[in-house]
Amino acid sequence: MFAGASGSRVDANRVWLGHYWWTFALLILCNITIPQLLWSRKVRMSVAAVWSISIVVNIGMWLERFVIVITSLERDFVPSSWNHYFRRGWDIATFAGTHGLFLSLMFLFVRGLPAISIFEMREVVHEAKHD
Repeated sequence: MFAGASGSRVDANRVWLGHYWWTFALLILCNITIPQLLWSRKVRMSVAAVWSISIVVNIGMWLERFVIVITSLERDFVPSSWNHYFRRGWDIATFAGTHGLFLSLMFLFVRGLPAISIFEMREVVHEAKHD
């Protein structure tokens, strides 16, 4: 029987029988069941279907991180520290900070190494050769 990430029985009960059992069920649906549709050639040849399945798998990967982090914060090994997880200001600030850092680094990259169209550069080189 599945015993969770750590292999302990307590961890398995936390995942299967805890308050967030529905996230684990959705995780299994999104990461295991839905991608099985890709065995069908008809589904694989449809761009919309493959795109939809990729979005569902992306949601499933987010749910996997949610299950790992939130269930471990909700149920510790000491029963006196069991409590529901509620996001705090620090959680939101960390989330916003990661987005801000990513955008800052992306803008610095675009500023330092701008995207130049190869087609436009060929036109400039072609015109320079004929002048």
